[in-house]
Amino acid sequence: MLLFSDNLSESLEAIRSHKLRAALTMLGLTMGVATLITVVTIVEGANLYVEQKIANLGTNVFRVARTPFAATDFNIIIKALKNHKIEMADVNAVAPSCLRCNAVGASASSTTRVRFNEKELTDINLYGHTANMSVIDTRTVEQGRYYTETEESRSANVCLLGSRLVEQFFPGTNPLEQTVRIGKDEFRVIGTFEKIGSVLGQDQDNFVVIPMPTYLKKLGMHTAVTMQVQATGGAKIMDVAMDEIRLALRARRHVRPGADDDFFMATSETYMSLWTSISGSFFLVFVMVSAISAIVGGIVIMNVMLVSVTERTKEIGVRRAMGATEKDIRGQFLVETVIQCLLGGIVGIALGFLAATILRNFTSFPASVRTSVAIGGMMLSSIIGLFFGIYPAIQASKLNPVDALRAD
Repeated sequence: MLLFSDNLSESLEAIRSHKLRAALTMLGLTMGVATLITVVTIVEGANLYVEQKIANLGTNVFRVARTPFAATDFNIIIKALKNHKIEMADVNAVAPSCLRCNAVGASASSTTRVRFNEKELTDINLYGHTANMSVIDTRTVEQGRYYTETEESRSANVCLLGSRLVEQFFPGTNPLEQTVRIGKDEFRVIGTFEKIGSVLGQDQDNFVVIPMPTYLKKLGMHTAVTMQVQATGGAKIMDVAMDEIRLALRARRHVRPGADDDFFMATSETYMSLWTSISGSFFLVFVMVSAISAIVGGIVIMNVMLVSVTERTKEIGVRRAMGATEKDIRGQFLVETVIQCLLGGIVGIALGFLAATILRNFTSFPASVRTSVAIGGMMLSSIIGLFFGIYPAIQASKLNPVDALRAD
């Protein structure tokens, strides 16, 4: 009986003797493992990306609006459009009823054009905020200040700019106390926000914030708003605060007992739950595609090994004549198959690491390959090698030594 080291050296020699064939044999499995590593990297990175940016509401902040914030059923959205708008009058009416609320504010949005001197930017997101959004909103003021409640009550024409507008209008200069034209009106710049970056390819710094009364004067006093609420404590207190807002709003909107709410509430978990369900479906599809690719690679390896058995019939006969047993022959070809699969898996893992490194270094996407994923790729390669290598190994071991020696 041959030692494992002997089988290993024989297998490596066979692979070295047919480098091109071995490389082409491993290609299918390499692409399968690389795809699997890349998919897992993207999904895990996307989950972290969404958690950090899209769902960054804060653990004690929730929103209330006329329509759902996260829905996959279009019929729910159509039905929700029949609900009454939530207006500033509703926000002001229910705020005193929330004893567990630290701040009850509101926001609204539309698009506009912004001009400074001869330069004009279009499709700018115009946000109307109540003054207390300075403590509710997660965006950070980098220069200047937020507007005061006095400025808000006076409908002052003051604004804060997102970093993209600062870069476009005031490169290398101080934007504070400058005057920009928003639509047809002039506004004094009193602050700027820190750069956020892009979320899923969408620029998040392309905006300007003005006081809510000023916004409503431009868009209409009955414009729909989104209620923004910050609770006084953690998850349990936020649940109580949500119930207080819900009861007050149901009473104001005359919703009958037992009837569904005619408004929608959302927390950071709402967005994360939707994303998890969407990413889970994509992940399953991509993993199935990767698995199919890996299986196809395994089938290719099995076919090539069967051809190799035919080509090396005389070699097998000589080894059997020199005392090699069927177990030795099976071991040699099985080891050879597993080695090719492992080499293909290693290359696939390396490509996955490379893809993650490129994403991390050249984008804001937090991609990384976990050790457990790399180990999973190696295990997949080993399993495929063992599974698809058994049949060629058995076929090689069953060759009759006399017939094998007579082969050309």
